[in-house]
Amino acid sequence: MMVARRFRIGGRVQGVGFRFFTLEAAEREGIVGTVRNTSDGCVEISAEGESAAMQRFERAVRQGPRGARVESVHTDEIPASGRTGTFRIVG
Repeated sequence: MMVARRFRIGGRVQGVGFRFFTLEAAEREGIVGTVRNTSDGCVEISAEGESAAMQRFERAVRQGPRGARVESVHTDEIPASGRTGTFRIVG
């Protein structure tokens, strides 16, 4: 079953390779969507994929790359669009 989520990750998540870490995790799990830094120092992720893959992806982004310190994760369920394509870094 396809699911979609929006994540807002707070803590020390900019300047530590978090977007590239997220891109690699998404590609490994077959997740499509985007990741971007926000002006308030967070990372925002929009992701869509199979339910089991999304669980693994979420586990990865809750930990983050070496050097990151994830202090908060806000998750919203969003409607799955069924889109295909890739995962990419924006902004």
